[in-house]
Amino acid sequence: MIDRPLSAAPYNALLLLADGTVFYGFGLGVTGQTMGEICFNTGMTGYQEVLTDPSYAGQIITFTFPHIGNVGANEEDIEATLPHARGLVVREPITAPSNFRSQHHLQGWLEQHGMTGICGVDTRALTLHIREHGAQNALILHAAAGQALPSPEELRAELKAHPDLNGMELAETVTTTEPYGWTQTIWRLSAGGFGTAGDCKHHVVAIDYGEKLNILRLLADYGCKVTVVPARTPAKDILALNPDGIFLSNGPGDPAATGQYALPILRELLASGVPIFGICLGHQLLALAMGAKTAKMHQGHRGCNHPVKNLLNGKVEITSQNHGFSVMKDSVPDDVEITHVSLFDGCVEGLRHKTKPAFCVQYHPESSPGPHDSRYLFEEFVGMMSAHRINEPLSMKKA
Repeated sequence: MIDRPLSAAPYNALLLLADGTVFYGFGLGVTGQTMGEICFNTGMTGYQEVLTDPSYAGQIITFTFPHIGNVGANEEDIEATLPHARGLVVREPITAPSNFRSQHHLQGWLEQHGMTGICGVDTRALTLHIREHGAQNALILHAAAGQALPSPEELRAELKAHPDLNGMELAETVTTTEPYGWTQTIWRLSAGGFGTAGDCKHHVVAIDYGEKLNILRLLADYGCKVTVVPARTPAKDILALNPDGIFLSNGPGDPAATGQYALPILRELLASGVPIFGICLGHQLLALAMGAKTAKMHQGHRGCNHPVKNLLNGKVEITSQNHGFSVMKDSVPDDVEITHVSLFDGCVEGLRHKTKPAFCVQYHPESSPGPHDSRYLFEEFVGMMSAHRINEPLSMKKA
């Protein structure tokens, strides 16, 4: 067991792990208590995008970069309208903002959204502990002024009762409740902000399992009219929208649990022959629909510096990642090809069907935050839709 520091006397917050490990520090955001699966993100930038990424629903994020807050917070660097992470752990107190786009101090932004966190934690020791002992639930308690910290023993029973992400369905907690259209394109400094899609050549229906907004922005940026639909939308309703392509979004939770309702829909969509592109949870669900299996990882991949090899051309991409489950390599069926693998641990990072117009990647080509090495995948999706339209029978071509 690690207990850093040994005395809780000067501190007003603690981090308790399910295995009994305790860290003491100073509270961030609002006072109170939060629980979730502890994980770590190795990105040096993009903390606001990370905290609002719906894929982090149910998780507490440890930022390995020690200085968090220097960019401040704004209304543009978001991947959802509200934060979805359960809490955050950082090394140093929140850094004062120093960026021309800053609108809020990060501390004020956390308070505005009711988020709880802890600083003063030895995040190197915590990260090494997670690497060695694997993902597990954790609890952050930020005591109010004048309130003494409880002993860890008082909190362990409550933490033990908190459900594990393995087997947990979370996509329904973050999906849209109603269909909607999307036209906003990506943020550009030269334009002074976001743009609006102009002439759209393709119609994409995006199934929302907890999608990041930058995915929608890039689809619009590549000339797509985008219609977003809830996770449980029946295949017949999706096909009735007459899509040129179907996009399967990222999202939180166990793909096998989400698959209980998603797989019958996806199998029907695969049989339709409409091009399909999946990212993250969408990749895992498409893999399950094509006959593969998924499993929970020991510690997951989260950060902006993950090397992935494209097996189709031999090139290496530096990617942005956020996943705690992966497709089991030995379960991939013969009619599906592995296209990308992680150079960290060899896990499956990309797949494509050999006879159907469907492909997917485990990582995040839309970045936000992260490098832009993999944005060509959106071009490939557009190219697949164009080819599919050309090959359609004349009576079925879009007007």
